[in-house]
Amino acid sequence: MDESKKDTRDEVIAELQQQLKDALAALKKAKKRIEQLEKELGKSPSTRLDESFSMNAEEKRQKRRSRASKAKKTKVRKGRLSKAQKIEMAVRTEQVFPEGVSREDCQLSHTRPIWRFENGQTVMVAYEVYRGSKDQYGQVPGAFGRSEFGIEIVITLAFLVYGTGLSFDKACLMLNFFQGLQLRKSQVDALLKQLARHWEQEFEVLCTLLANSAVVHADETSWSIHSVWAFLSENARLIFSGVPKDANTLAAVLNPKTFAGTVISDDAAVYANFSSAQKCWAHLLRKAIKLTLMEPENHEYREFTDRLLEIYKRACRIQADGRLSEQGRRARVAKLEDEILSLCAPMWIEELPPQEDEARDDYRKLANELMRLRRTDQLFTFVTGGIIQQPNGETSVMAGTNNEAERTLRSAANARKTGRTSKTLQGAKRRTVIESVLESLRVHLPEFTLTGILDEIANWSETGRSCFRDLLQRLKLPPPETGVLKALFPPPAATTLT
Repeated sequence: MDESKKDTRDEVIAELQQQLKDALAALKKAKKRIEQLEKELGKSPSTRLDESFSMNAEEKRQKRRSRASKAKKTKVRKGRLSKAQKIEMAVRTEQVFPEGVSREDCQLSHTRPIWRFENGQTVMVAYEVYRGSKDQYGQVPGAFGRSEFGIEIVITLAFLVYGTGLSFDKACLMLNFFQGLQLRKSQVDALLKQLARHWEQEFEVLCTLLANSAVVHADETSWSIHSVWAFLSENARLIFSGVPKDANTLAAVLNPKTFAGTVISDDAAVYANFSSAQKCWAHLLRKAIKLTLMEPENHEYREFTDRLLEIYKRACRIQADGRLSEQGRRARVAKLEDEILSLCAPMWIEELPPQEDEARDDYRKLANELMRLRRTDQLFTFVTGGIIQQPNGETSVMAGTNNEAERTLRSAANARKTGRTSKTLQGAKRRTVIESVLESLRVHLPEFTLTGILDEIANWSETGRSCFRDLLQRLKLPPPETGVLKALFPPPAATTLT
């Protein structure tokens, strides 16, 4: 290699080494300066990269900086209005005296402002509560406990949430739009909790009425927590949310060992031990219709379905025929049972094992099911069931299907599909109490309206008894002894500190 080129290369390497040495020295000096600045700031800039940089996170950081700042702005009061402000908003003032005490012997105790619905709008009314000489206090009409909202507002909220299936947000929007009432979700939650606690005893009375009813429709469907179960009778309509679908739940609500009425249900095993039962014909007919849809060209399935449908229609005509006596109806039922035997015998007698063909196996199962229900007298109970009367005076005949219970659970099924169900057992318990009392009022009131419900609740306060307790007394039934709510919704276990 040429000596001149070798010298040039060595010079270049030496120069690069010197530059690298200078750069390392400058880098070391910069690191020391960075460490010094970090100590002065008390926080490493690199940690900011680990924090959220969304708008909400930045607003929280700004609030923290403003709190840490010495120059704080004057605080402006937010949230709930003061009592004095509410009293100033009142459209009028009413005096409330204790019952049975002379007004001359009373003195003003306090003023209680309450929101009310009047003429379709929300107004504030100030109630001057007077106290007697023996600490008797006047009772504000239509108000729970120490709540600042009238009972009409609470009932409206309960119907919007549990009667129509609206969320808390939408219920607040509805009340603000139509009545001008501004509510927060936390207030809705608190009001519904208060209503549920107030109605728990009425719910227990309804459970007693249900257990002594003549006819009960029962059905269930899956839910966010276990299942939701509907029990509908002429005296009570109970919807249990968040309960397991098992024999223990059924025994707590409607014990098969003691229930003397008729249960209308599907053919689920949990309903197998009632002394009197009517199985849903809609379920049986749907199974038969499914056969014709699976194999439209199969004449055997078509003939089976047509004959089964005709038997059910004939049973309905016999039930509606007012010319027949009870004995005549029983004779007609015996002929219908013979027709079921004639229809299902060809398949039933063969005692076939499970079939590989799905349609054929469903046909075998349906024939066996019909024969089993025929032997246990669960097909035509509705024909001789007689007239059923509700407390509000309406009458009906026993149904041969369980469609009413299925329709009742339709809203619960839609809520499950859209994620609008309760997420805790306490929420499920609250829904159970409120929805059951509201639905039971349908069969007790001549008109199920807000006015009708408010009149009934006002009567509860005056007489000290609800319409449910009145019916319990007329039927000469003992008051409820066992707590169904406690059995199905046990309180959370208390934690002990060690």
